[in-house]
Amino acid sequence: MAVTLSDLDSWLLAPQEDERLEFKEAKGSFNSEKLAQYCVAIANEGGGYLIFGVSDKLPRRVVGTSVIPDLHRLHERIAHITVRAEELAHPDGRVLVFVIPSRPLGVPLQFEGKYLRRDGESLVPMRPDELQRIFAETTPDYSAEVCTGATLADLEPAAIEEFRRRWIARSGNAALAALSAERLLEDAELVDQGRVTYAALVLFGSRRALGRHLAQAEVVFEYRSSEAPGPAQERVELREGLFSSYDTLWELVNKRNDQQSFQDGLFVLPLPTFNERAVREAILNAVAHRDYRLGGSIFVRQFARRLEVVSPGGFPAGITVENITQRQLPRNRRIAEALSKAGLVERAGQGMDLIWLTCLSESKPRPDFTGTDDFQVALTLNGEIQDERFLRFLERVRRETSFSPSLSDLLVLDSINHGRRVATELRPHLKPLQEHGIIEAAGHGKWILSARLYGFLGQAGTYTRKKGLDHETKKALLLKHITDSGTTGAPMQELGQVLPELSRFQINHLLSELRSEGKVKLVGGGRMSRWFTE
Repeated sequence: MAVTLSDLDSWLLAPQEDERLEFKEAKGSFNSEKLAQYCVAIANEGGGYLIFGVSDKLPRRVVGTSVIPDLHRLHERIAHITVRAEELAHPDGRVLVFVIPSRPLGVPLQFEGKYLRRDGESLVPMRPDELQRIFAETTPDYSAEVCTGATLADLEPAAIEEFRRRWIARSGNAALAALSAERLLEDAELVDQGRVTYAALVLFGSRRALGRHLAQAEVVFEYRSSEAPGPAQERVELREGLFSSYDTLWELVNKRNDQQSFQDGLFVLPLPTFNERAVREAILNAVAHRDYRLGGSIFVRQFARRLEVVSPGGFPAGITVENITQRQLPRNRRIAEALSKAGLVERAGQGMDLIWLTCLSESKPRPDFTGTDDFQVALTLNGEIQDERFLRFLERVRRETSFSPSLSDLLVLDSINHGRRVATELRPHLKPLQEHGIIEAAGHGKWILSARLYGFLGQAGTYTRKKGLDHETKKALLLKHITDSGTTGAPMQELGQVLPELSRFQINHLLSELRSEGKVKLVGGGRMSRWFTE
């Protein structure tokens, strides 16, 4: 996707550089070796953008660049990736954006023998543990390996039959009913010539077998009525195959699952604090993605209004909080494929999008990954309804227009409602939401919830404030300040103070209209330039 001026405007407002953004003034030149090093470092961090012609100190501004990159030479010095350069004609000068893809899976990039990453304003060698994690990305599927010493007798027959029942229901293949247990598991690639895989133990293992061969394959449930330290009010250790414990886990959560409610007209509709689909998907994701080479257990901790699912091992390689609803990369593919055959997940190893969808469609907070690091994934589902009126509005939109918001639609609405920037990949969803009267354009690259929605929520004043001044009023304010400046003229810095909510690009656009209407003129150049009335 091409980079736009709207992208640049949003980047300029970013509070700090991160793993995806790096700004350099580079007005007249930039060392080609340093350019290659930055490309390597950003690619090692997952890819991103290196931007020339923008000050790297806050508040950022466009300063322009005359650098002409030699991409052919750059690609000769960097193996495995192809960097793309895009020019943007900003009113304040030419901007050059290098679009840098991520390094290949399992392959850290190097420049002249050094594996680089960024550390603040510096480029530094990657640490041994960082390199080790990258090299481990292509490690074979541990769940597909055979567990030496395990036999079919270590698997619970009832759990296998539950798997068979679900597989038949999912596939419609009645012939599966006639297969022996061993043949059934052979066809599912969970047993290899009579040898039991770790995936089979995780899914069907008996308590005794797991204690002997894979003790970490257990789920520990805790209920805590408060944040106070000490023993949990209830603790259940489920060291048995998933098909033996899956329903038990939901029953443990559901017995303390308070019903909330919201009123829609004459009807009071119940809404559970913890959505069953979201909870089940969170547990399935933990089982499918955890690192079974580590010794810890999966923990499910329930509080009155939130549920925590903590599993050993960080995110699989290439997965981040930002892309978790779009990318699929199960750490334990053999387990994920078996769950898919049984109809427990819609796509092998990926149900996170369903978790986000249920949370946002019930006006609950986004799934929270605070506490996630290289050694564990910590997922928190907050069950408190945030805005009952917003929930009622979505229900009315569904009834009146037959428009059922997708996850991407809900992510757009959630971003706009909480003042977050709408991610580039979500922008195609803006227009349909506008057509259904849910959002409105409010200036260059800015979107707000619609007047209809704010009116429904009883927040018409909030709409007026967020909508801001109309186009002609903004021009009139600029013209008044220029007129009041008299013979001294008005510098751009002062005009930015008149409309602080606008970017320099937006103010320049308004001034260009005033100049084309013959109302103002620009005298001088650079920092000495001033605007006067005609």
